[in-house]
Amino acid sequence: MSKLQCISPIDGSVYVERHLASNPEVLAALAKAEVAREPWKHTPVAERVALVRKAIAAFAAREGQLAEELCWMMGRPIRYAAGEIRGFVERASYMADIAESALADIRVEDKPGFIRFIRREPLGVALVIAPWNYPYLTAVNAVVPALLAGNPVLLKHSAQTPLCAERMVEAFTEAGLPEGVFQYLHLSHVATEHLIHSPSIAHVAFTGSVPGGQMVEQAIAGRFISAGLELGGKDPAYVRFDADLKHAVETTIDGAFFNSGQSCCGIERIYVHESLYDAFVEQAVALVKQYKLGRSDDPATTLGPLVRAEAADFVRGQIHEAVEQGATAHLVPADFPMDHPGTPYLAPQVLTHVHHGMRVMTEESFGPVVGIQKVRDDAEALALMNDSEFGLTAAIFSQDVDAAMTLADRVEAGTVFLNRCDYLDPALAWTGVKNSGRGCTLSRVGFEHLTRPKSFHFKTQL
Repeated sequence: MSKLQCISPIDGSVYVERHLASNPEVLAALAKAEVAREPWKHTPVAERVALVRKAIAAFAAREGQLAEELCWMMGRPIRYAAGEIRGFVERASYMADIAESALADIRVEDKPGFIRFIRREPLGVALVIAPWNYPYLTAVNAVVPALLAGNPVLLKHSAQTPLCAERMVEAFTEAGLPEGVFQYLHLSHVATEHLIHSPSIAHVAFTGSVPGGQMVEQAIAGRFISAGLELGGKDPAYVRFDADLKHAVETTIDGAFFNSGQSCCGIERIYVHESLYDAFVEQAVALVKQYKLGRSDDPATTLGPLVRAEAADFVRGQIHEAVEQGATAHLVPADFPMDHPGTPYLAPQVLTHVHHGMRVMTEESFGPVVGIQKVRDDAEALALMNDSEFGLTAAIFSQDVDAAMTLADRVEAGTVFLNRCDYLDPALAWTGVKNSGRGCTLSRVGFEHLTRPKSFHFKTQL
């Protein structure tokens, strides 16, 4: 029987081993979901909300265990790992708070002799395909709203973080969710693609690479079902001449290096007005030098390993190529003793004298490196921010709200921040443009992508 192995980036050991679901097991899960579909659809929203709240409480009660597992599975430093559990609770709780009003019937203007309204109906069985880098925060964006909207959910998690799927389903089962409404499956890539082809699947929520998103679109082609795709980014920050320099440095550097840079919405390129450039670089380099690269289970570690050695070597290649093209590397890997080629442990790096002819400024790095480029004015910064195949988030640092709003209106991104970055507010739509994907999760708007409108047009007077 085929198996998956989660190899911990901490020490290369096998942390979790699970068997991959067989075809009969997949069909059984689909059958359970289909049986649960109609009863769950007709369960009042208030009851769904109550069950979700119980599940959130059960999940939060395991914070310590979940944080430790997260640390070992994907390398998040233990000092930060519990933050993801709290983020899960925040997002799930907000969506539960707004579910009843957001899913309520839409009433139109009165018309004598008629009853007219629009009802939001669930789509059917939703397949959520979640990644390893933020395994709970990416999954919660789709799983909880889908359940609240009345859709049964099948969760397929990354082979790097299989326990995350199990722990989520355990919490909802403990809360009393009916059988078949929320299940997980450990699957190979081939089996996942076959599952997407199933006529029982009515919606696919995928977070991952652009090629992975293309696979999803090809698999659902001609079936007229919906898909939500979050496919990554190369997110920029622009530090205007009037920015609070200290705040801009601290915020952008944290946005670039948190989670070892393994964030779809992390800052991967920074454009700084020429009047602040030298001071910004000096302070940024000094701050990055303070990071401690080490084992994720060490409470002193602030920069953990990347998820696997191949990922670290990919980033090393980007850095090496940029330096050969004229970039200046400001940190010495030898100052971070854990850094070794061929391992997941990679020293952080700040690059200057960069340009868009370098891969490190255009290709997603997903690692602890950031390029800092000098710009003359807003126009140059805007052109560079938009010069990307991606458009997930962008950040502006300025004390002029009006000027920032004018810029933000022209930035090609799903979310534009002012004086912050790398954060999902569950009250706002989480979406992207260009190769960052399509669809939307979170906020009231997110429910629109998990339901279909059904109009009721009753003539009551004959």
